Amino acid sequence: MIRFTARQRNGALMPASALFAMALIAFGLCQEPPDRILSGLRTIVTMEDVLITDYIAVAGMGAAFVNAGLVTLISVAILWLLDDTPNGATMVTIGLMSGFALFGKNIANIWPILGGTALYALVQKEDLSRHVNVALRTTALSPMVSFMAVRFHPWLGIAIGLLIGFVMPPVAEHAHRVQNGMNLYSLGFSCGLVAMMLVPAFKAFGLAPAAAHYWSSGHNGRLGAGLAALCAVFILAGLARGPGRVTRKYWMLLRTSGRVPSDYVRTFRSGPVLVNMGVNGLIATGYIVLTGGDLNGATIGAIFTIIGFSGYGKHAFNIIPVMAGVLLGSLTNHVELNNSGLQLAGLFGNTLAPFAGVFGWPFGVLAGLIHSSVVLQAGLPLEGMNLYNNGFSGGLVAIVLYPILTALVKHRRPVLMEEDLFAIFAEDDPQPPEELPGREEDAP
Repeated sequence: MIRFTARQRNGALMPASALFAMALIAFGLCQEPPDRILSGLRTIVTMEDVLITDYIAVAGMGAAFVNAGLVTLISVAILWLLDDTPNGATMVTIGLMSGFALFGKNIANIWPILGGTALYALVQKEDLSRHVNVALRTTALSPMVSFMAVRFHPWLGIAIGLLIGFVMPPVAEHAHRVQNGMNLYSLGFSCGLVAMMLVPAFKAFGLAPAAAHYWSSGHNGRLGAGLAALCAVFILAGLARGPGRVTRKYWMLLRTSGRVPSDYVRTFRSGPVLVNMGVNGLIATGYIVLTGGDLNGATIGAIFTIIGFSGYGKHAFNIIPVMAGVLLGSLTNHVELNNSGLQLAGLFGNTLAPFAGVFGWPFGVLAGLIHSSVVLQAGLPLEGMNLYNNGFSGGLVAIVLYPILTALVKHRRPVLMEEDLFAIFAEDDPQPPEELPGREEDAP
C-alpha cells in the first residue's frame, strides 16, 4: 500500500505560487512602460514604507505589481531552497508576502530581517527551515528597516533588521500561546509587541517616526475585473478535480471552526481549498466595492492575505460575521465606512474569524464590532511601523474576549471534528492525512 506524504500530495503549491508571482509581474509590465516601472521601483525602495504607503499611489500600478511579483518569487525561492513542506502555513506566508509587497514590503527592506533570523538559527544550532515561515512573516516590521536606512544611514537599517529577525522567533513562540488560537494573525501581535519596545526607544533617542497616508483611488473597474477573473480561475481549477467530491468536501470545510491550527491544505487537499480561495476572494472584493471603498495596493494586499489564509482557517461562514461586525462598528465609531482604516479593518479584521467558528456567528459579529474600535487606536503608539496592525489589535481582542466567552457561553456551535474528517478521507483514500488538522509549530 502506498502512503503519500504531505509534500507529494501538495507538491504543486510551489510551482503554482511561482506562476502567480510571474502573473503579478506580467500584469505590472502591461500597465506602464519599463522606464516608469524602474523609476517607480526606485521610489519604492527609497520610501520609509510606514503604514499606509500604497505603492500604487507613490510609484504607479506597474511598479507596485512588479515589486509584489518579485517579492513573491523571492519568498517562493527561499521556501523551496530550504525544503519547506507545502501546507496551509506555506499558503499563509505567500499570501502575506505578495499582499504586503503592494504596501510596505519591497525587494530591499526584507533582507536584513531574514538575515537576523538566519543568525538566530545559527546561534541556536537549528535548521533555518524550522523558522523560515516566521522569518518571512516578520518582515511586517520592514518599515523599521526602511525608516532607519532612508532617514539616517543604510547600515542602521540593516542593524535594526538583524536585531528584529534575531529576537522574533522566541517572541513569536510565546506570544502565540496566549492568544488561544483565536487570532489568525498571531505573528502580527508578536510584531506589535516588538514595535512597542522599539518605537519608544527611537523617540527617546530623538528619532521621530510618523505614520503616513498614501492612498490611491479610481482603479475599482480595472482591478476589480482582474480580481474577479483570478478568483474564478481558483474556483474552476478546484472544481476541475471532481465537482461532486470537491463540493462535498468544501461543505465540510465550511463547518470547521478555523481555530489555529486549521491546516486546510493538509486536511482537504487542493480542490476544496482552491474553491475556498476563490469564494473568499470574491467576498472580500465585493465587500470593498459594495461599501464604496477603493481597490488599491493596501486593500488588494488585504484580499491576497485573505486568499492565503483560505488554506489556514478562513472560510465564508466565519469571515462574513466579522465583516458584518466591522460594518456595524462604522455606525458607532463616528467614522465614515469608506475611511481607509475601516476598509482595512473590514478585510483584515477577519483575523478573528475563529470566534464565529467556535462560538457562533453572533460572537463573530461581536468580535468584529470590538475590533473596529480597537484597531483605530491600538496602532497609534506604533507610528505605522507594524504592517500587521490588525493582527496586533486582533491579538488584544482575542486575549480579552476569549476567556470571557469561554466562561459565559456554555453551548458552542458544533464544528467538524477530527473523526468526521477520517470518515471523509476513508472513502477516497487508503490512508487518511497523517496529521489533522495541522502542526502547532506551523501556526501563523
